[in-house]
Amino acid sequence: MAAKPKSKKNRVVKEPEASPYSPAQIKKFIEEVKVEFFKIVWPDRKMTLGLTGVVVALTVVISIYLGTVDLLLGKVVASILR
Repeated sequence: MAAKPKSKKNRVVKEPEASPYSPAQIKKFIEEVKVEFFKIVWPDRKMTLGLTGVVVALTVVISIYLGTVDLLLGKVVASILR
C-alpha cells in the first residue's frame, strides 16, 4: 500500500515564537519575578540573628579544628622527612 500524501489543509502552521530577549518578554519576566518575590515569607530579625550566630560559631569551630589537624600533620610529615 502506498502512503497517501497529506493534504496541505490538515497541516498545522506554527507561528514563530517571540524571542525571549524581546522587550515584551523581558517586561513579562520582570512582572512574574515581582509576583513571586511578594510570595516570599522572610524570617524575623531574631531568627536571622540566631541562624547567623550558628553559622559564625560553626565556622570558627571548624576552622580551629582544620587548623589543628593541619599543624599536627605538618609536624608529623616534617619529623618523618628529617
